Order: sequence, then structure tokens, then C-alpha cells
Amino acid sequence: MKRFLLLLCLFAPFFTAAQSPEEAYPVDPASEEHADVPKGEVLKFIFDKSSIFPGTWREYWVYVPAQYKPDTPACVYVNQDGIQWKAPTVFDNLIHQKEMPVTIGVFVMHGRVKAADPSAANDRFNRSFEYDGLGDAYVRFILDEILPEVEKQKTSDGRQIRLSKNGNDRAIGGSSSGAVCAFTAAWERPEAFSRVFSAIGTYVGLRGADRYPTLIRKYEPKPIRIYMQDGANDLNIYAGDWWMANQTMLRALTFAGYEVKHQWGEGGHNGKQGTSLFPEAMRYLWKGWPGEVKRGQSQNAFLSALLVPGEEWTEAADAFPIKGKPTPSSENSLKTLKAVGAALSPDQTLVYTVDSTSHWVYSYQIQSNRKLAYRQRFGWLHVSDTENKAGASGIVCDRDGRIYIATNLGVQVLDQTGRVNAILPLPNGNPTKLTFGGSNFDVLYVKVNGKSYGRRLKTRGINPGEAPNKPDAPRL
Repeated sequence: MKRFLLLLCLFAPFFTAAQSPEEAYPVDPASEEHADVPKGEVLKFIFDKSSIFPGTWREYWVYVPAQYKPDTPACVYVNQDGIQWKAPTVFDNLIHQKEMPVTIGVFVMHGRVKAADPSAANDRFNRSFEYDGLGDAYVRFILDEILPEVEKQKTSDGRQIRLSKNGNDRAIGGSSSGAVCAFTAAWERPEAFSRVFSAIGTYVGLRGADRYPTLIRKYEPKPIRIYMQDGANDLNIYAGDWWMANQTMLRALTFAGYEVKHQWGEGGHNGKQGTSLFPEAMRYLWKGWPGEVKRGQSQNAFLSALLVPGEEWTEAADAFPIKGKPTPSSENSLKTLKAVGAALSPDQTLVYTVDSTSHWVYSYQIQSNRKLAYRQRFGWLHVSDTENKAGASGIVCDRDGRIYIATNLGVQVLDQTGRVNAILPLPNGNPTKLTFGGSNFDVLYVKVNGKSYGRRLKTRGINPGEAPNKPDAPRL
């Protein structure tokens, strides 16, 4: 009862802001208890030792199906805001009917930092901080702190809890801010979570989730399957329009080639339709298991023009010769700019430079006397939620005029007008160098955490010994 009242207080402003018509949804038989279906066990725990969210206290529940045997690690479903959707009953039925694998459910409440004197002060509620923010903090919390804690527990009959570490065996979901949190976890770590349930998702301007539709269209697709739900009477408040934002997310995911299914209704910001659809969502997310969720084919023509099917980043021999430090000189010296990190356009009339302390890429025009002029903040880079800068650390151009920049978000690829059209994710870590190489100059090399990786592309980098090449004019 206490947990219900807490959630009611958290969502009360939303309920009053989005009045919806009378909502009645069909009840899936999998949401009802059946006498002949074995029932799993729900265990309750407290976790208050987080180093990622220090000082927080939270409850979490673990559902263990009757069919679970500790000799085989179980699949995993993680849900934010605790137990929702009549999930234990749904899991009992779907596992019994073999419509989903043997799955342990982990239902986690958001954290709060308790007030020293509750009579004089409120707790600090971490829900928006943990759920609405972009970046990998929450998924690290789940992977590095909560799931290892779950595996320390045992069922009431003494079975040790063992969880699969394979992302294809793991799903994550939630409602409202919990939904965008679930998507962020899979987006940041698709090798850890490949299946997402999103109900009335908060893909709006609370803490940057309104950026997702744009990023999804630009990024090389990730192996994630998504089930989405929302209603036409969802919130429309200071942060944005939930109904429109969810539709925009769907269009972006479809454009980018993701496996995605949606159910739209007329409801408001509540869990009624989500509860009705949860069994269907689980059937969809787990369909074909143990077959893997595949990466889709994006409609982004810029990506299609670059990527060679089947080619990925692979560890390579060091492609970066050691260079001495540049000597101080005039800012407008071409020699100095090339030494500190700059790229020459294929027609050899422009120079692009990176600024690691901002999100800007600068452009200069080369004059007849080899001096540089007309400096401009030309290229605009995407910035991760955990940084105030893009972390640009390397820059090259190809013969078609594209500009490649190694950043904290991956290799951002700009067109000739300075717009990021595509982003190639990198192996874990922040890059430090970038270059083209290989016998045909068609391999893009990047250095990450001291290791070199290469990836063959459909284009060629600029070979310094070649004559200038005028690319086709940009599409404006």
C-alpha cells in the first residue's frame, strides 16, 4: 500500500494534466491466474550500497518461475518502478505455455536519498535523475550493482539465482520515465539488453530524451527489438507532447530499420492499456528465442553509401605513426594546423579543424599565399549527455568531401555543409586518433583505449600524394 501511494504521488500531476476518456481494454487470459499453472515466487529486497548513485536507498523484487533450475542461467526481464503489468502472473502463464523462455524478473524502484530528519525535510527522489537522463549510468547500475546483488540471493527452497549474461536473453521495460530509461539502457548497451517494452514513454524534453529520434536516424542500427504503447490523451505539458513524441520515435525506429511493434490507443498517462498489452508485448519481444535479435537495415542513404555489409570494427595493427609535438606558431599557419589535427578537403581549398573543448568543427579557406582565412564555426557535433563537449580527437576527409570526426559518441560523419548525417559507434571507450589507410585508402582506422581498430568502407580517404579532387556539389 505504501508503494502504491508513493507512485500515486509521483504521477498525480500527470493524471490531472491529461484527462482521458473512460478506458476499458480486453483482458488477455495470460493476465489472469489459472489453477493448473505453476506459480513462481516473488522475493523482496533492499539495496542501499550503490557507488553509481551514492547514498540512495531502494527496494527491488525478484520473480523466480517455478520451472527455474539453477543448473542453467535464466533469461532476465528488468522493470523500472517496481512490479507492474501483473507481470508475475503473466510470466507464470507465458512460461507455462512456452510462449517465453524461463525468465527471472527483476523489478527495481528508483532510488531516494533519505532525509536525516523526515519530519523536517523530504527525501531526495532520484527518479527523474536516474530514469530521464541519457548516458550509461543507469545501465551500469543495473549490470554492475543490481544484477550481481540478485545473484547473491536464493529462493525460499534454496535455489541459487543465476542470470544469463547474454544480451539476447535479456529484456528491459518500464512506463513513462521508466520506459525511456529502459530504452536508454538498451541503446547504450545493446550487447546487454536486446528487447525493450516501452509504455507511455517520456521521449520529451525533460533531460534530453527528445534527441533520440534524431540520433536513431543517424546512428548505425543496433540489434534491439522494441514494443511501444501510447494513447492520444497522453500528456501535453511544458516538456513536450508525449503522444506526438512516441509517434516520432516510432517513425525514427522504422526509418532506421529496427524491429518495432506499436499499439496506439485513446488513453491517458496511466498503465491501463500497458497492462492489457503486456502479455502481447512479451510474446513479441521473445518471439523466435533463442534466435538472436538482428541489426536492421537503415534507410539513411548516407550510411548506405559508406557501410560495407558484413564489415565491422576489428582490432588492427597500429596504423598511427608517432609524431613530434608541434612548435608554437601563428593560428593561421597551415603547417601548424595540420600538426595539431586538421583535415584537408579533397579539392585542397579548405581546412577543417576540431575543437576538443566544444561541439564545433572549424573551417578555413586556403589563400594563394598558403595562409588561412575566413575561420568559421562550421560543423556542429552531437554531444553525449555526460559531457559538455564532443571530445573530438581526430579528423579526416574522404575523396567525396565527407568529414569524419572521432568523438565520445563515435565517429560522426558530416557532409560538405557541416551537418552530421551519420554516426558509427565504436568499441567501448573514447577515441584519440583517426585516419584512413590500407592499400586503397578505404579502411578507416581509429585508436580507442590504446588499441587500433579498422573498418573497411565503400569510400576512399585522401591520399596526400594524390592530385586535388573536386567532389560533387553538396545537396543544400
